[in-house]
Amino acid sequence: MIRMYLAAAGMLLTQWALAQNRIQGEIRDAENDVALPGATIMVEETEKGTVSNRNGHFELNGMAEGEWDLKISYVGYEPIWATVRVPQDSPLLIRLNPMTVTTEEFIVTGTRASATTPTTFQVIDKSDLSKNNLGQDLPLLLNYTPSIVIHSDAGAGVGYTGLRIRGTDQTRINVTVNGIPLNDAESHGVFWVNMPDFASSVENIQIQRGVGTSTNGAATFGASLNIQTDTKKEAAYAETDHSVGSFATRKHTIKAGTGLIDDRWAVDARLSRISSEGYIDRAFSDLKSYFVSGGYFGEDHVVKVNIFSGSEQTYQAWNGVPENLLETDRTYNSYTYENETDNYQQDHYQFIYAGTWGDYLKANFALHYTQGQGYYEQFRPDDNLPDNYGIDPIVIGNEEISQTDIIRRRWLDNDFYGAVFSLNYVSKNGKVDAILGGGANRYDGDHFGEIIWMGVSGNTDIRDRYYDNIAVKDDRNLYLKSTYEFRERLYLFGDFQWRNIYYRFEGINSDLRTITGSQNYNFFNPKVGLSYETTNGKTWYASYAVANREPVRADFTDSPLEEIPRPETLNNVEAGVRVNRNRYQYSANLYYMGYQDQLVLTGQLNDVGAYIRENVASSYRAGIELDGALQLNTRWTIGGNIALSRNKIDTFTEYNDVYDENWAFAGQESTTYQDTDIAFSPNLVGSVLLDFRPIKNLELSLLNKYVGRQYLDNTQQESRSLDPFWTTDLRFSYSWKPGFVEEMAFSLKVNNLFNELYEPNGYTFSYFVPTEGTSGRELVTENYYYPMAGTNFLAGLSIRF
Repeated sequence: MIRMYLAAAGMLLTQWALAQNRIQGEIRDAENDVALPGATIMVEETEKGTVSNRNGHFELNGMAEGEWDLKISYVGYEPIWATVRVPQDSPLLIRLNPMTVTTEEFIVTGTRASATTPTTFQVIDKSDLSKNNLGQDLPLLLNYTPSIVIHSDAGAGVGYTGLRIRGTDQTRINVTVNGIPLNDAESHGVFWVNMPDFASSVENIQIQRGVGTSTNGAATFGASLNIQTDTKKEAAYAETDHSVGSFATRKHTIKAGTGLIDDRWAVDARLSRISSEGYIDRAFSDLKSYFVSGGYFGEDHVVKVNIFSGSEQTYQAWNGVPENLLETDRTYNSYTYENETDNYQQDHYQFIYAGTWGDYLKANFALHYTQGQGYYEQFRPDDNLPDNYGIDPIVIGNEEISQTDIIRRRWLDNDFYGAVFSLNYVSKNGKVDAILGGGANRYDGDHFGEIIWMGVSGNTDIRDRYYDNIAVKDDRNLYLKSTYEFRERLYLFGDFQWRNIYYRFEGINSDLRTITGSQNYNFFNPKVGLSYETTNGKTWYASYAVANREPVRADFTDSPLEEIPRPETLNNVEAGVRVNRNRYQYSANLYYMGYQDQLVLTGQLNDVGAYIRENVASSYRAGIELDGALQLNTRWTIGGNIALSRNKIDTFTEYNDVYDENWAFAGQESTTYQDTDIAFSPNLVGSVLLDFRPIKNLELSLLNKYVGRQYLDNTQQESRSLDPFWTTDLRFSYSWKPGFVEEMAFSLKVNNLFNELYEPNGYTFSYFVPTEGTSGRELVTENYYYPMAGTNFLAGLSIRF
């Protein structure tokens, strides 16, 4: 590996010395002939780029001789494409026309950070996503962004997948689509399996790490993902994408759009299907989705309707692989019943308006509705009828049967609907940029279970519900955020959010307990900061933010109602610098995230033996994140990121079950630990990316990822941890224009090139048992893991008409 990188470094230096030509130019307003500072200039074939300075001038160094295609864009102006020959005869003079059609970017402005916002963020655009979009779920496409760790139940990136940012799991990461909440209102989780191939309809994603700016939906308690779906295309198009790969993975996508009709109307559509047998035994996925968007694009107003849906059937791999089988049977799956599957469909409807109201005011308003319905099916051998289903023992002759095999389905039928809005005011001199926004949303969910088959039939029918409960949750928020340039290039930022949650539930829970109750919360989440833009492309920033978060559904239903956990509070400090220069860009930031009453699993049981979460008084995450890229010349680019952190709980008490000599439950025993690492929070996460473009339209990339040790619980014991791992992926892409179609592109991705055996996710539990032949006892720990696949590949062909 070292020799390979040294050889690559030598090639980089050689190539760097070859081509030192440059492209120069100036960007100006076509109507008023004024310079446009901060315009973006991109070399499309190489993705090399720069921005214009305060005088509108720009310079791109290290360009090889020949013709290059440039894209020049600036917020509020129509983009321009230009072809330039190197070496140049004279500098370019580019004049941009003010945009006459309201930009769709404002749809997500209310929930996003801008260039002057003093927080830590990164934008991933469509071109970055498409490079890896060969069928795997969205979390895997974000794998090489800072502080992210991804995992997959089936081990191949299709089906149930997830991500953590700074050790924060998906229940604490706010996700919005066009500013509309996506997180499940009760669990706060995001289930990407319900949105197969959604990346094919995404224009860009802004990742904010830390508390970030105010948004809609679940509290941002570690990070947020703000997704913008496809924007309008000027010209009609059709595209088909097909991928095949290891584990019988298949992806088929068809996209088409009308382009602008009469300069005002446009319709876009996508249809996708993904299937995979999975790396883990029987962990197949059968996924279908569609996306349709239509809209009116006037000079001052945009009206869009988005309808998208995903349906999935996945064979369950939730149990993981026990530790003793990792060396001999890494693909082990404890489930063998043929229909041990999860089945769910989710339909989304969005009505969006964005408009310009006069010279200084813009408005955004959206109505949304999401309908979800589905179940997971389970075979339960020798299940206890009175204890688990409330069914009296079955009497046959003189025999009383209280246990039998059953097949059950556990259902979720829910509706989520509401409205979000934002009003953006920019003063005449541009020094004040303020947004008033908010939303009101309601979740209405029905949870119920059915027995669809019994080995011995009891006094129950096939559609009888052995548990049934409903939940309603209202979530309202209002925020005001503003940026004020009180000195030249020095900005003051303030963001103040009020959030109200009213949650009520009633009925019979899956453990047959009666659960009826309600909770009301009012939170105030302030954020303040400063940013300073220098004349040489640097932005310095610092901010302080507070976030409050209510408990999730299980905290209410599993805990005794008089002992429901307290809400969590996060105090977040971010400080850093962002730099965007001609040939390189980088960012560096320090962060501190101090938690009060963070909720964690401790092993504590409720009155029916279910594990519950408890508040820990004080914990924190603190670290430094570095991210950068260097364009050595038109052929070579090197980039990467590294995150170093400490993630600690001041005092943690663990509870372990105790069994007596007859293996009967005899209570629990507690152990207290001081200054331990927070579970699933590695102290080091990093990536190194090397891109080589030997000829036009051909790109080779070597993608490396390192994740340090992760502990499965909060006791910081190496015997309950995930080993550090280093993986390398190889990516190859080539595009050409054969003439009979507009463009064809071939891509190949070899994942885990060196066949690293690793597990990025798992769980653990421990209990005391009597020691055979003695009066003593021993602590038994059982670890379960979710292994990722060894070397595997995905290959794709894209045709654009």
